[in-house]
Amino acid sequence: MAKRVWDSFLTPRDREVFSAAGFAALVGFGARPALLVIDVTYAFCGDRPRAAKVAARLQRTSCGKEAWVAVSVITPLIALARARGVPVIYTTHRRRPDQWDRGLSLAKNRRAAAGPAPTETGVDPDDIVAEVAPEPADIVINKVRPSAFFGTPLAAFLTQLRADTLIVVGGTTSGCIRATVTDGFSLGFRIAVVEEGCFDRGQASHAVNLWDMHAKYADVVSASAATDYLKGLPADLFDLPTGKPPETTL
Repeated sequence: MAKRVWDSFLTPRDREVFSAAGFAALVGFGARPALLVIDVTYAFCGDRPRAAKVAARLQRTSCGKEAWVAVSVITPLIALARARGVPVIYTTHRRRPDQWDRGLSLAKNRRAAAGPAPTETGVDPDDIVAEVAPEPADIVINKVRPSAFFGTPLAAFLTQLRADTLIVVGGTTSGCIRATVTDGFSLGFRIAVVEEGCFDRGQASHAVNLWDMHAKYADVVSASAATDYLKGLPADLFDLPTGKPPETTL
């Protein structure tokens, strides 16, 4: 990945300072990864690809066609993770009807109080898009704040799985991805953010947040690098959920 998405946004001064300070060294992958699919829902993707400014008018949280480009990258990564027996963990937002659990985020957007707008096709905005929909053995976490760790059992599940690496995809780069990455870093996980597998409604915020995470908290890697890593893992590393009710004995 010779050219990075942030290249056109960094100033020469920024490059010199970060280089002199020694940031952006690579940590590398660990031995036991989990794939985190953050908020790839109709609320953030819209029900079909549209220009971002059009999508935002219809669904205020939608990131437009860029989200669907990322979905096309995420889909084969999920399939490969499942084939290699790597846990796939999703997040979504299931809100109270009165939106009380949104907290102060209600104050930061003048359209927030109305909640997620219905999609034109009638799908639930909080549903994970069909192209990457969870299977019964996958893990789905409901969250009410940006980080997938905040107030959720994610850390406990990762401990149970003995995971040491998080491969992160989804949206938004500057919001829920960044919050999850910084919390995961603080908890001691190796983090690999897939550049082409993330999306945001803002081009600048997407690019600069990827750069800043790459400098300090994560390795921002290409989809091909993540693919090669997953292909090289031994099979059956994890004792994954079955998705079936446990057998009972009388």
